Amino acid sequence: MFQIERTVREYNQNNQVLRQNCVLTKSGDALEYLTFPLLEETGIVKHLFTTRTGGVSTGEFSAMNFSVDRGDSSKNVLENYGRIAEAFGCRVEDMAASHQTHTTNIRRMTASDKGKGILRPRDYSDVDGMVTDEAGLVLVTFYADCVPLYFVDPVHRAIGLAHSGWRGTVGRMGERMVQAMEKHFGSRPEDLYAAVGPSICRDCYEVSEDVAVQFIRMLGEEVAAPGKGPGKYQLDLWLANKLILEQAGLPPSHIAVTDICTCHNSDYLFSHRASGGRRGNVAAFLALKD
Repeated sequence: MFQIERTVREYNQNNQVLRQNCVLTKSGDALEYLTFPLLEETGIVKHLFTTRTGGVSTGEFSAMNFSVDRGDSSKNVLENYGRIAEAFGCRVEDMAASHQTHTTNIRRMTASDKGKGILRPRDYSDVDGMVTDEAGLVLVTFYADCVPLYFVDPVHRAIGLAHSGWRGTVGRMGERMVQAMEKHFGSRPEDLYAAVGPSICRDCYEVSEDVAVQFIRMLGEEVAAPGKGPGKYQLDLWLANKLILEQAGLPPSHIAVTDICTCHNSDYLFSHRASGGRRGNVAAFLALKD
């Protein structure tokens, strides 16, 4: 398996926050993906976070790319979906994709949405978060440094998946997802389990003062450390999302926070910052078991 550079923080009690998994595709290629033991322990979901390994895309999109709007071949991208579907135990037709524009808009997804954004056009736009209580519907979101947020309610058998960059995080996407699951399914914050997925770490994420100030005012000085130059800060999106989830009512023991940075591991996970924008997208997948 690829040797991951892990960024150890004091966010988690357990040592193994993310697990590496490897399967062979029908073509004989090794496909690696990441899973959260905390989510697996709920017993009601299938999930994964893809890596760059095991796909058919080439060049800057090599190899497991899920983006069709950055110049990759749609044929290659569809083959990548097929390979993940095989590993996930579903059909591509069961998947429904977000339309991410750095909002905090959340949509309740149903079986009628299957295939949208992948095999057929979406009839929705500006959706960075999705929730459902329908088994067999696979939610899909995309990343190249921004934060994936997974949610599982084992009491009401409901799930949520969200994309949260700095704009989504300062807009408290995690809290909005908790509220959406409460509204649609009666979820209680204390019953939810959540995971903050692989994304850019504090050491790699330099932001301007105007961005940092918004986070400091909302969450305190610990989320943004002074940067290397005047007016620059190192923003900790992992900690920011964890604090937002705790403030929304999730017990700390129900939250897993990644220790894998996309920028540090840009050969393994796509990173917008590390590549200067020349990259594809990895993806998060989440579904209720039948």
